[in-house]
Amino acid sequence: MSSPGDDAAGTAEKEPGNPAPAGDAEHGRAVGVWPRAAAILLLTLLPVGCGPKNPDYQSIWTTSATTTPTTTESPVPFAQYLKDKGVVGEPVAPDKLADLTASIPTPPGWAKTDNPKIPPTTEVIAKGNDLPTAMLVVFKMDGDFDAAELVKHGNADAALTDNFKQLGASNANFHGFPSSMIEGSYDLSGKRLHTYNRMVIATGSAPGYQRYLVQLAVTSMADQAAPDAADVEAIIKGFTVAAK
Repeated sequence: MSSPGDDAAGTAEKEPGNPAPAGDAEHGRAVGVWPRAAAILLLTLLPVGCGPKNPDYQSIWTTSATTTPTTTESPVPFAQYLKDKGVVGEPVAPDKLADLTASIPTPPGWAKTDNPKIPPTTEVIAKGNDLPTAMLVVFKMDGDFDAAELVKHGNADAALTDNFKQLGASNANFHGFPSSMIEGSYDLSGKRLHTYNRMVIATGSAPGYQRYLVQLAVTSMADQAAPDAADVEAIIKGFTVAAK
């Protein structure tokens, strides 16, 4: 049986906007070098919007489902987009932030877990010894950029995953901050995974008004999306990003 976060660690390398895969930020990579797939960490179940609705889980469980439509131009991976814009980032543990609150609740039966494949600045909670997992990462950002424009590119990586089937997406603000969200399912290592990803460009309190990239990713087995729904919904609804 895999350890909590093992599949998520693999997901970190391939799923939309996940934090640094093992070895990048964990081993002290230079500030300003975004991890290879570090741009958004989120993805799982319930649509985020005016009110809860029941997504059509069956429509995303099959690998034969219609994938995201291809376009004439391949999407630019978000980490590459950041580098191209001259935006640099440094991972910060969520509980070490002095000017911003970034947190998720821990549902009953879930617990924080340590995994050597996951950078120590990443907060991971898991249910049991396998999926589902929730991962929270924060990057301190530096550079001249328009946050509202930047988040428009936050979901680009989803189209690059294997057989991605989108269930929902949004570029609406989150707690007053520019944000992007995407959810759906994709194939990884012979498994069908269901994921919810939200990226938030948040601003810390005065006097610094430091900007941060806050990422939440919740991942479960696609065929367990319905049984895991209550816990996942609690994590999504309890996700908090606010200046201190």
